[in-house]
Amino acid sequence: MKESELTHTIVAELSHPGEKRTTNEDRYTVINYRTEADKKPAMLALVADGIGGHRAGEVAAQITVDTIVNNITSKKVSDPVKQIKEAVIEAGQAVMQAVQEEPEREGMGSTVAAAWIIGSRLYITSAGDSRIYLLRDNQIRQISIDHTWVQEAIDYEIITPDEAKDHPQAHVLRRYVGSRELPKPDTRLRLADDESDAQSEANQGLRLQQDDQILLCSDGLTDLVEDGEICEALQNQSPREAVISLVDLARERGGHDNITVVLVVIPKLPRRRVGRRATWLWATLGGAILLISITLIALAASWWLGVFPWISRTPSPSSTSMEPGAPIIEMTSTSLPVGAMTPTAMPTQTPESTPTVTPTPRDTSTAFPLPTIAPSDTSSP
Repeated sequence: MKESELTHTIVAELSHPGEKRTTNEDRYTVINYRTEADKKPAMLALVADGIGGHRAGEVAAQITVDTIVNNITSKKVSDPVKQIKEAVIEAGQAVMQAVQEEPEREGMGSTVAAAWIIGSRLYITSAGDSRIYLLRDNQIRQISIDHTWVQEAIDYEIITPDEAKDHPQAHVLRRYVGSRELPKPDTRLRLADDESDAQSEANQGLRLQQDDQILLCSDGLTDLVEDGEICEALQNQSPREAVISLVDLARERGGHDNITVVLVVIPKLPRRRVGRRATWLWATLGGAILLISITLIALAASWWLGVFPWISRTPSPSSTSMEPGAPIIEMTSTSLPVGAMTPTAMPTQTPESTPTVTPTPRDTSTAFPLPTIAPSDTSSP
């Protein structure tokens, strides 16, 4: 098991040749990347089951996987449904070209099941009998459609699903990559049994939810393991344990074909870019409001306490203000009776001289003792 480098998905995968074959013709891959335009996290998961045995089915499967990956990841995302179909068609052309170059490979081909997740949207396509399942809310559903003779017989009510299990035509494919005709990729994403084909195709771009699980597999698993058993494994085990237990179960029941399982789990969806911008805007607005509120409270407190640093106050006549460095003048007074002398001169405040007050006699004919005026300390503060 590995976690995507983008923390977008958790992936567990396992492929085994089975108990009857020495060569594993299955191929699979999981690619995580970011889209070219808006840098959204994206994941492409593929399972391809080679057809042709000694005619190099594994070569066809590898060509199918490589071609689809190169096609999808090298182009700007515009129309995902159209693009994923075109990628499968190109893979068919590549397989046909390989056969022309080496005629002994005539008859080789491959099935394919592809799940493309862009952001939180799921797009799928398939050709053949490799399947895609979706587990949601503890219920499992096959969202791809098999392209086999028995599936068409079921659709036309010629046989029942139970009769299809052991039918001799069970593995006769009606579509695959590498036939003489270009493949017809199926883009139906079936979420209900009674859906029309148009409704199933409209489900493309399905928005995934947290804890959704998407399982891709070859028919080496589904031939021997029931859908309910797959559901139980995904519900009760970790992704790695579930994948191992499913492959082991198919092997225990005969393992007559190659077995490949790829499990994709959505643990946490990436936040939408719009949501991040909105969060940033709200945080900025909240910070601005808080700053303005604090400023207004501070101004109100300053006004109430009278501590505005930019407002000068005029001292009242009764108050004494001292300039730095000015001499300090202390005067003592003596109570004077009526007719006493009244000082008329103001003290002269100079740093160099001692302030004096010279009394002026009011009535020279009356001899009263003169008041004593004590000079202030001449030292500077």
